[in-house]
Amino acid sequence: MASMTAADWKTGQTMRLGEAAYGELRDRLTRGGYRPGDKMTVRSLADALGVSSTPARDAINRLTAEGALVYAGPKTVIVPFLSEDDLREVTLIRLALEGLAAEQAAAHCQDHHIEKLLEIQIDINKSLETKAYSEALWHNKEFHFLVYRLSGMPHLIALIEAQWLRVGPSFYGLYPEFAEARHGVRNHQMAIEALQDRDAKALRAAFENDIRDGYRRLRASLRQDSGG
Repeated sequence: MASMTAADWKTGQTMRLGEAAYGELRDRLTRGGYRPGDKMTVRSLADALGVSSTPARDAINRLTAEGALVYAGPKTVIVPFLSEDDLREVTLIRLALEGLAAEQAAAHCQDHHIEKLLEIQIDINKSLETKAYSEALWHNKEFHFLVYRLSGMPHLIALIEAQWLRVGPSFYGLYPEFAEARHGVRNHQMAIEALQDRDAKALRAAFENDIRDGYRRLRASLRQDSGG
């Protein structure tokens, strides 16, 4: 077998960096790290991720091909805006997929999972109290996906992540009203109680309520932004 050349090593390294940059940018989008309308340039992304221009460009190109980023001009890539119809579609899909994942998770939950969820919720509460909404969104995804992964259904998780990629940048529209009313906090508490009781139906209901509450707030935000 031929030994690896310097060119082969460099190509492999570039591919690994490109994959890492893509994964990191994708994750930031799902967590609301970027907002609709934000411009995505190769230079700014490379600086943010600490990589060179090639993996940053690859990440942008891949996410543009997936529809997570869009062209607003010949050389301008932005985070897309969701229309009200888009939001409704995403919400209906999320209710089906995330409700199923939550319901399946109940049977696999152990005490240490509940302890971790309680720790995450403390972090969420602290972030809300200090109006650190970006941090709250980061922890929010940790809470949701810890439960969803307990379903043991990786393909279902991938489908859920695809919807979060669509709606994630709009999550910032939940605040400050969502924080002040503590909608998410109440729903998460209901989810933890359902897990403590190993009540699959109640767990599904808690996550569905969370999604519906978020939908109503995001819809109001869209209408406000559009002057409707």
